[in-house]
Amino acid sequence: MCETASEQPFPEACRADQAPAPHSLLGPVLGFLGSWRGRGQGGYPTLDDDFAYAQEVTFSHDGRPFLRYEARAWLLDGDGVPLRPAARESGWWRLQPDGRVEALITQPTGITEILVGHAADGAVDLSTHIVALTPTAKDVTATRRRYNLSGGDTLTFVHDLAAVGRPLQHHLSATLRREDD
Repeated sequence: MCETASEQPFPEACRADQAPAPHSLLGPVLGFLGSWRGRGQGGYPTLDDDFAYAQEVTFSHDGRPFLRYEARAWLLDGDGVPLRPAARESGWWRLQPDGRVEALITQPTGITEILVGHAADGAVDLSTHIVALTPTAKDVTATRRRYNLSGGDTLTFVHDLAAVGRPLQHHLSATLRREDD
């Protein structure tokens, strides 16, 4: 059991050797926990060319009813060698009793997405509730993200985007494999 604040003024609550049990509301997304790596393809009408990318995604928890989400990606050359960082984002997935998910995802490019959706049977489907932009961010008006588990060790990801005056359409897709701990 993790230490409480009354036992220690600034507890190292739930150190790595004291990992908490997942909250019961995380049931629909327990299979997502851990780190995932793989490759994908991307494109958008405002880009000159489609592109290949590598992606790493990590889902973790601290015993409360939400997941910590972190993702980063790198553009790849034609031989699959990383060229440069392409994207980075972090956030939280808040699970509700009826399987609803409320997600908050921020990007260093000045975009914050608040998405809502549903989690069931190894799948999460999230769509825009609101997008907040810093004054210099790219004009993004909507997104949709779909995550699907297959066989416990494969996670597929599809991201649709409405940006710079374009309607919601395909932007990214990737197949990720679970990393060994």
